[in-house]
Amino acid sequence: MIYLALLMSVLLGFASATLLKHRLKNSMPLLLAFSGAFLLAVTVFEMLPEVFEHYNKRFGLFIMLGLLLQIFLDFFSKGAEHGHVHSHEKQVKFPWLIFLSLSIHAFLEGIPVQGHNGVFYGILIHKIPIAMILTLFLIDGQLSKSKIALFLISFALMTPLGAFAANQFSFFDTYKPEIDAVVIGVFLHVSTTILFESSKDHKFNLAKLLTILLGTALAYFI
Repeated sequence: MIYLALLMSVLLGFASATLLKHRLKNSMPLLLAFSGAFLLAVTVFEMLPEVFEHYNKRFGLFIMLGLLLQIFLDFFSKGAEHGHVHSHEKQVKFPWLIFLSLSIHAFLEGIPVQGHNGVFYGILIHKIPIAMILTLFLIDGQLSKSKIALFLISFALMTPLGAFAANQFSFFDTYKPEIDAVVIGVFLHVSTTILFESSKDHKFNLAKLLTILLGTALAYFI
């Protein structure tokens, strides 16, 4: 059920973007803000305390490595992980760099899912608006329907694959604190970037502030 839910979140985002393309402009910043606040909160409430039970300085290093890794991935994905990908140019070729960067990010997202209910819900919520934005980006780029389907289905499979790998291979148990610390860095970068980039001119209005507070509160009580 976990794998299916992770897959369906991307398909839900795709369906929403396809059916509601012209109605998403005003609601997308709020959806992104909610997902960013929720993801940031579950990272702080669940993952950080668990990692720092094993506290020493090197875990801070792994968190920084995660942050730097996400900055590196952003360079190739054009910020798609936090809803910042925009293009009005026709996509003649399959966007391999964006796909590979997003796939690495999505695979890492799946690793801490089992055993962290809040993180699981946070990723589900995060992936829906990201899938919407990716769908609109690919449609605007006039990519063929077969290539759009290949991109989104493959992308949708990456997070369940990460969860499956973490559950099946002893490597992920042996180095769990270190890997979780890297994922924390990835989540911190993505969620905080979402919160700032989803605000016009980096300013928060009342609706955005209430959305962020709601996302944080739900993450705390979930």
